Amino acid sequence: MTGIKEHAAEWTGGCQCGAVRYQLLTPPEHACICHCRMCQRTSGQPFMAFASVKRENLRWTRGSPATFVSSNIAERNFCSGCGTPLTYHRVASGSIAVTIGSLDTPEAVRPIEQFGAESALSWLDGLKALPAKGTDDWRREHSIPHIDSRQYSA
Repeated sequence: MTGIKEHAAEWTGGCQCGAVRYQLLTPPEHACICHCRMCQRTSGQPFMAFASVKRENLRWTRGSPATFVSSNIAERNFCSGCGTPLTYHRVASGSIAVTIGSLDTPEAVRPIEQFGAESALSWLDGLKALPAKGTDDWRREHSIPHIDSRQYSA
């Protein structure tokens, strides 16, 4: 099982401000989660989720991302305006991975593998057991009548 819906309408994505947009010319070939400390620091999150394509199958359709060479083997693209992490590219490989959260339809990709497990945070296993509430419930609880998002919407 690849964890990827082969017939997603269009494989597009971009940053939260909309300055940088991309299109994947093919469905992703592989999806994974990485728990390594570099990914944790890059995202400010417990892990990052990626979907890979051959490098020639990623087309920037609006703007150009900034690049940070994060190690001797990898570089990462991000939006210099809003900071959204967009890609991970191991320079010696022929593929590039987009962040699943930056896809317009992130639900179309399901990770099938994890990396950097030695850095996985111990409390991740208990997340499913935590109480959960929807955004509208949270908003009502805090007397927020509405939220005017300034994020780009595809």
